[in-house]
Amino acid sequence: MTWSATARGAHQPDNTAFTQQRLPAWQPLLSASITLPLFFCAGLAFIGLGLGLYYSSNGIVELEHDYTGDAGSSNCSVCAAEGQGRAPPPPCSCAWYFSLHELFPGPVYLYYELSSFYQNNRRYGVSRDDAQLSGLPSALRQPANECAPYQRSATGLPIAPCGAIANSLFNDTFSLWHQHQPAGPYVEVPLDRAAIAWWTDYHVKFRNPPLVNGSLALAFRGTAPPPNWPRPVYELSADPNNTGFVNQDFVVWMRTAALPTFRKLYARIRQGDYSAGLPRGAYRVNISYNYPVRAFGGHKLLIFSNISWMGGKNPFLGIAYLVVGALCILVGFAMLVVYIRYQDQTDDDDDDE
Repeated sequence: MTWSATARGAHQPDNTAFTQQRLPAWQPLLSASITLPLFFCAGLAFIGLGLGLYYSSNGIVELEHDYTGDAGSSNCSVCAAEGQGRAPPPPCSCAWYFSLHELFPGPVYLYYELSSFYQNNRRYGVSRDDAQLSGLPSALRQPANECAPYQRSATGLPIAPCGAIANSLFNDTFSLWHQHQPAGPYVEVPLDRAAIAWWTDYHVKFRNPPLVNGSLALAFRGTAPPPNWPRPVYELSADPNNTGFVNQDFVVWMRTAALPTFRKLYARIRQGDYSAGLPRGAYRVNISYNYPVRAFGGHKLLIFSNISWMGGKNPFLGIAYLVVGALCILVGFAMLVVYIRYQDQTDDDDDDE
């Protein structure tokens, strides 16, 4: 059998410009006059953006305090010592006193920070049931196998919410008090705890199961709380719009961090006399010390911070842009030197020919 260019075989593509690769194409020839300006322009752009990010980050004011309770570090050391080796630790309270000599510009955000806590561990990160967290009644009674060993209680009841992430929910609480005048009374500063979670998490990913006779407690009947929880999930808050699986603190915690040292938003300070920030004066933070971290060598920090157009304090991003911009400039100069040196040699070779 002879092959014919006009006869289409079983494996012969269509005779079109696309399948036969006859489409018109543009193949740029990168010369020095094109490449060098690109490197220099890119370098200058990166350096300019990096400077803006770096100085914007440095303009953010932060005030932090390590309240882990290491010996001699704070008055929380008593709480840390009492809870050492006890699960769950006994209730304990401590305080952090500080003074501001000038206005702490707002809006002010209050974060807690944990270190040496590996939420990026693979088994920890998959230990959850997204179907259960979305409010499906069937998943509420039959938690996913990924939640083991926090899938069912010792009595065989399904755990809601199940998994290691929910079981390790951060449960320290804070309140802020302000003393306007020396020797005067402390006045509580309002902390805005609403809308601290991501909008998509709160409105899309997390849902309570359907109410039973108008009661959320009846909807969770037949389930058990995680082993480390002192109360069931439907009692996380007295606010009916902020309890169960849609509790703001719970939703924030369930978004796991990528690094072992991370911050999570606790509250905003933007109401009443504190909408412009924290005025000068003496302050006290009352801390309910419930979350043990010394067993795994971790640390707990409280952080007051404001933000800029780029978000929170993050000098790394500006430094990264500056480094990339500097590398582009250096590569551009290196290519320029090579071009000047070998251009003369190329011209001499052309003249010899």
